[in-house]
Order: sequence, then structure tokens, then C-alpha cells
Amino acid sequence: MAGTTIPARRGRFRGSTAMRDNLAGWLFVAPVVIILGLFMLLPILMALWVSLTDWNGQGSPFRSGVPFVGTGNYTRLFTEDGLARQDFMTSIRNNIYYVAIVVPAQTVLALGLAVIVNSRMLKGKTFFRAAFFFPSVTSSVAISVVFLFIFANSGAVTSLLGVFGIDGPDWFSDSRGILHLLLGAVGLVDPSAPPAALTSGGPFGLSWWEWLSGPSVAMTTIIMLVVWTTSGTFMLMFLAALQDIPVTLEEASMLDGAGRWQRFRYVTLPMLKPTLFLVLTLGLISTWQVFDQIYVMSQGKPSKTTLTPAFLSYQTAFRSFDYGSGTAISFVLFMIIVVMTLIQRWIMRERNGGSRPRRHAHTPAHASAHASARTSARTGRS
Repeated sequence: MAGTTIPARRGRFRGSTAMRDNLAGWLFVAPVVIILGLFMLLPILMALWVSLTDWNGQGSPFRSGVPFVGTGNYTRLFTEDGLARQDFMTSIRNNIYYVAIVVPAQTVLALGLAVIVNSRMLKGKTFFRAAFFFPSVTSSVAISVVFLFIFANSGAVTSLLGVFGIDGPDWFSDSRGILHLLLGAVGLVDPSAPPAALTSGGPFGLSWWEWLSGPSVAMTTIIMLVVWTTSGTFMLMFLAALQDIPVTLEEASMLDGAGRWQRFRYVTLPMLKPTLFLVLTLGLISTWQVFDQIYVMSQGKPSKTTLTPAFLSYQTAFRSFDYGSGTAISFVLFMIIVVMTLIQRWIMRERNGGSRPRRHAHTPAHASAHASARTSARTGRS
């Protein structure tokens, strides 16, 4: 009897202990779960419902009199001919060019600044770190206003170009696309009379000539502002990763006769891949959500060449009082960001050779040996 009773009591005691531990864990995380549910999950679900209705902002969107349109707000953005689809596709085109230029430019600039600041030969590192990072902590609205004065018709940039005999454009009033201007400068096409084959048709209500316009002069000015203001933050990320690389790796590659470029390409860059993925992901998300600079500097003008999905969502909902369509645009933008991030993650994983586990630990000694072997092979080939 004793031999059967004691194990049973021990089992009940262990079960009750585990139950108390689970209950205590849920009690500790309950405030966070409740707060996230009330202020994050619930508003998302409410916004999803609004995107399925034709709510005009008056009264509650959950009352019985609000028209339910289902996926009508989404189909107008992709399939139905009209101003809604044209504006949305124009904003997508503008944002695609914005992302394609800003993300690589700010990543390369941030990495270059981090390498410079991390150099042992540089004096006054604290000053340069603060100088490079200062635009990132300054108000985006304040910097945007300053840029409006700098790139005005009588601003510093136009005056400086005038010294060299260059007649600068009306930066924030020029809707011409950069690609159109470049093709016209080399004499391939006439921007005022584009080829009929490019203007006769195109996907989603825009002609191929409009899709291939490139960013406008006004959007290019905003791009220069954003690259300058965001590179400082990513510079700190790269700088932290550079300082975390073991010194033995660089020493081993130097003993093998690797040059500065070879050390950077075959030793430093592979060690920066996790940080590079983080920087690219954050840059991709932030560039698809650009709003502040557009709101302050252009309001989507001229000729909607600086219109972005985020600003279009705000304009549709809070100015045209079409909250259903405005919310639908925001959800489409959310899906675009998720898909682009997943694609980027897949590409980075494929370049890293998959996620297969390694047999050996990544100690500095092993890493130094692998780096030495790689740089020896590279220098031997060269």
C-alpha cells in the first residue's frame, strides 16, 4: 500500500506545482497581454472592419446604418477604372522608386560612415560620430522646413549652382521624371513627345511611359533629405557590429597577405550579414511608410509625383472623408511591407547558404582559421 500511495501523492504534488507555475506565469504576463489586446489588436480589428464599409467618419462605424461594401474598397484599387485606382497606382510607382533609391543609398552610406568612424587612424572619433548621428535625432519636420529654404528658387543650392553657370530647376515644383530627363539628355527620346508604344497601354491604369518615368525632381530632393537624415542611425548599428568582430580575424588575414579591400570583402562583410539584414529590413519598412517629409514638403505635389500610399491613405480618410478606402489602402500597404520583408529574408538566407546547422562552434579560433583559409585562397588566385 505504501509503495503505491507515495508515487501517486508525488504525481499529484508535481501536477499541482506545475499548475501553480503556469497560473503564476499567466498572471505576470496578463497586464501586457491585456494592454496589447486593447491598444493594438482591437484597433487593428476595428480598422479591418472599417475597410469593409463605406463609413464617412460621422457617428460610429459599428452602427447599423453604415453601408457594408465587403471587398469593394479593395477592388477599386486594383480592378476598377477610375481616379481611385489611378491615384493608388501612382503612389505605388512613386514609392517603388523611392524605396529602390533610398534603401541601397542609405545602407551604403551608413556602412561607409561606420567604417570611417571605426578606423584606428581617425582622430576625433567622438566628434564625427556625433556629427554623423545628429541629423537622425533632429526633428524630421524641422529638417524638412530647412530643406524647403535651402532648395527654394533663391536658396543656397540654386545660388551655388548659379556660380558654376548651371540653371537649377524649381526643385519642389518640377514634376519631370529623372529617367525621362536622362533619356532626353542623351537624345534617345523626346520627353515632350514620348513614343506611342509606351503611352498607348500599361498595367493598372498607368501607361508604360508613366511607370518608367523614374522619381520626379521633387521626389529626388526628398530622397536626398531622407538618405542624409537616416544614415546616422544605421551607422551606429554597423559600428556596433564592426566593433564586435574579433581582432584575430583581421590579424590572420593580414598575415596571409590580404589587402584592405580583400579583408573588407572576405572577412568584414560576411561577419556583418546579420546587421546588414536588420538594416535592410528596417530601411524597407520605413521607406514604405514615408509620410512626414511628404506632408511637410510637398503634400503629394507637383502632379502627384510625390504622392505615397501612406499620405494617400491619410488624404483619402481625413480630407475626403472616405475612411473605408483610406483604411483599405493602409492594409494593402501593410501586406506589401510583409511580402517584401519575407522576400528579402528569403534572398538573404539563400545567399547565406541556407539555415543548416554547423557541426563546429563559431569560436574566434575557428573563425580565424576559416578566414585565413579564405583569404589565402583569394590572394593566391589574385
